[in-house]
Amino acid sequence: MSFGKGHHLHLIDGSAFIFRAYHALPPLTRKSDGLPIGAVAGFCNMLWKYVTDERGADAPTHAAVIFDHSAKTFRNEIYPEYKANRPELPEDLRPQFPLTREATKAFNIACIETEGYEADDIIAALSCQARDAGGSVTIISSDKDLMQLVGNGVGMLDPMKNQPIGPDEVFEKFGVGPDRVVDVQSLAGDAVDNVPGAPGIGIKTAALLIQEYGDLETLLERAGEIKQPKRRQTLIDHAEQIRISKRLVTLDCDTPLDFTLESLEVKEPDPQVLMGFLSEMEFRTLTNRVAERFKTEAPVISSAPVAPAADGAGVAPKGGPDFPAIDRASYTTISDAATLEQWIAEIREAGHVAIDTETTSLDEMQAELVGISLCVTAGKAGYIPLGHVAGEADLFGGGAKAEGQMDRDAVLKALKPVLEDDAILKILHNAKYDWKILARHGVRMAPLDDTMLLSYALHAGLHNHGMDELSQNYLNHAPQPIKDLIGSGKSQISFAQVPVDKATGYAAEDADVTLRLWQIFRPQLMPNAVTTAYERLERPMIPVLAGMEMAGIRIDPQHLSRMSGAFAQKMAQYEDEAQRLAGTKFNLGSPKQLGEILFDQMGLQGGAKGKSGAYSTSADVLEDLAAEGHDLPARVLDWRGVAKLKSTYTDALPTYVNPETGRVHTSYSITGAQTGRLASTEPNLQNIPIRTEEGRRIREAFIAETGNKLVSLDYSQIELRILAHVANIPALQQAFHEGIDIHAMTASQMFGVPVEGMDPMVRRQAKAINFGVIYGISGFGLSRNLRIPRAEAQAFIDTYFQRFPGIREYMDKTVADAKRDGFVRTLFGRRINTPNINANGPAAGGAKRAAINAPIQGAAADIIRRAMIRMPVAIADLPAKMLLQVHDELVFEVREDAVDDLIATARRVMEGAAEPAVKLDVPLVVDAGVGDNWAEAH
Repeated sequence: MSFGKGHHLHLIDGSAFIFRAYHALPPLTRKSDGLPIGAVAGFCNMLWKYVTDERGADAPTHAAVIFDHSAKTFRNEIYPEYKANRPELPEDLRPQFPLTREATKAFNIACIETEGYEADDIIAALSCQARDAGGSVTIISSDKDLMQLVGNGVGMLDPMKNQPIGPDEVFEKFGVGPDRVVDVQSLAGDAVDNVPGAPGIGIKTAALLIQEYGDLETLLERAGEIKQPKRRQTLIDHAEQIRISKRLVTLDCDTPLDFTLESLEVKEPDPQVLMGFLSEMEFRTLTNRVAERFKTEAPVISSAPVAPAADGAGVAPKGGPDFPAIDRASYTTISDAATLEQWIAEIREAGHVAIDTETTSLDEMQAELVGISLCVTAGKAGYIPLGHVAGEADLFGGGAKAEGQMDRDAVLKALKPVLEDDAILKILHNAKYDWKILARHGVRMAPLDDTMLLSYALHAGLHNHGMDELSQNYLNHAPQPIKDLIGSGKSQISFAQVPVDKATGYAAEDADVTLRLWQIFRPQLMPNAVTTAYERLERPMIPVLAGMEMAGIRIDPQHLSRMSGAFAQKMAQYEDEAQRLAGTKFNLGSPKQLGEILFDQMGLQGGAKGKSGAYSTSADVLEDLAAEGHDLPARVLDWRGVAKLKSTYTDALPTYVNPETGRVHTSYSITGAQTGRLASTEPNLQNIPIRTEEGRRIREAFIAETGNKLVSLDYSQIELRILAHVANIPALQQAFHEGIDIHAMTASQMFGVPVEGMDPMVRRQAKAINFGVIYGISGFGLSRNLRIPRAEAQAFIDTYFQRFPGIREYMDKTVADAKRDGFVRTLFGRRINTPNINANGPAAGGAKRAAINAPIQGAAADIIRRAMIRMPVAIADLPAKMLLQVHDELVFEVREDAVDDLIATARRVMEGAAEPAVKLDVPLVVDAGVGDNWAEAH
């Protein structure tokens, strides 16, 4: 029967129901696994009340619940800033959205959403269709944006007040009838949705203007007649902005729908389906109500609580699902197209697959792909051999391919649709490596989950995150060591030379272990409140860093060769000076000889012998002796510094040049530091000194390609700015807002000296304290940094805390929280565990300093991560690439004529990276530099 006169359509604003349920009820988690379900519970109770209400003549004949499909709609194409100010969803609400869709279907109510359109547009289209067909409509919502639809058989019902909303209520709200609501909204704008409107004009003024001029277009055409000058000029200057606002607030009655009104006919819920969903959610009371209404038996709901972590800190417990035993002999070798197609079908059915690649080396830019392992179900894994050789010859050096292997390109062609399918989750360990390997073959995997990053989000600070260690810790299983297959030392072979049968057991085991770790870790994100950190700070970094690493950076080997020669000369000079000071020749690279000269022959104080019987001559020992005025340890430190620069950079960097690209490709470790800071290796580009002449000259060797420039953008004093925010220090906050020299201001506050004409040494002391206090520096540490007596250094610190008491309060609270919880958090939700915080002895002091610093350094790391994640999209239309990240600095290569555009775009992204998650009380400031080489740009 077609929809028409006498039919009544109810349209429920599903998103409004969800948010109302979330905010109206206390947090609730499912006992069996800790899944947040508070909003789902409230939503289900609302739907139950809706379907069981007796409405008599107002009962619906047709009904649907309407949801927003995603944050991006056609309105973002009209105005990119539309809804840009909306805060991020609460961490525990995000996973409940899909469950509310399941709930709607369980209640046997039509569940509707349309990509590219908002729920309000769908409601508008359905309302218009039903009205035109002669039926009536009730929109169950109190959303003011829907009030433009009221009239001509369309009404609203505020579900909280159970109050109808008709034309009179709309006029009371907007000062105009429903047909002019859009005009008023266009003028007044909407701060929540970031609709600009006309500056300075609110609802009341907008209503008066529309009443006077009739409609918006007439008002804009006759704006010059308005007597009030400011209002007249506002409408003239912002006419186009107002028209854009009208397009944003006007609901689209022509929203495309792939269903008919007839398909929305009201149906009774199937009690078994409904109770099945409710019992799965562990809603006992509502399940019993459904059973009572339908006069059937309620299912038994059993829930076992989430197992607590061994350390009581709430991280992922050992064990997990009831896994079958790992048996390497049971894995499958996938060597024909039919078997591969069967695996692909199983992957599509499951919607996920654990993957691992086997290669000829750890260098992703040069390694050859030898095989791919897959696992869909724990205990069932397969390996696709692609590049194994017959005998001992290297296939990639001209050897013969072993039998029983498919063509590599054919396999990748078959897997590519699966690996790039947004509906299939790819699960890997250290996914960035495999992503780069496959990207070199034209396959760009997405979406991804990474068990290394899952562990990092949960366990940062507790242990390392390598697969073998995680397998032993959480699966009580030791994977087969790679050296069992390829050996070690001079006799080591390539994985390509490993026989296929042996390779299958090893490679497939990796995929199996990865899947099991994922099944343990993934459900623990939400109970430990790290879902947002993982989803927003860890997982999105994989393709970003992979892209940077693959881009690489060009170096000038000749410049480095000249520097090596100069460093060799300087080392010889320091060596001569050191031997003259010692009064004898000795090997400066021998700690044993140096210790004997310093503590036996010269009789200096502070010598301590280790287990080897030799004196310690570590950098700390030598720095203490140098601070006491001894020249020999100072010269040895100088010699060591130059020797390290020579061996680590000027000699080594040319060996890292990729022969195919002619560039150096560093590798970033996402889990390199527990605070979220990235670590650079092979080569390490993050430890090049930036305050020394030698370090600056090394950076000169990093150069732009012809026609390009290197651009460096660097956060200014970001950790001090975060400290000013988290510790709420008004003096520091004001200084940052006014752009005052923060170190000079601190010195003035501490020592009572004017900023003008300040002694540079006094400013240096304040700077050392400003940065040192972030790391919980002691009087002893400050005395070493400034080379002043310890008592004087401690007095500086005491004065600092007196001038800025909020810092001490922040430190004390942070340590107390860490002792209570076993972890600290950054402003962005990153969890950093502090396992030694309650220890006794020397470890306690270090743990306290780490706990104090972690939220600050971690927040700085989070901010630059957020900027890096947004950057590829922001600069996509520019001839530019992001190449390097060095702590608070990003380095780009850009065509010369696009330098200014890049700086403007990248600066905007970096300075706005904290928002909308966190609104800092101080501005983020980014300094930019440009040059033909990195030194010029920095």
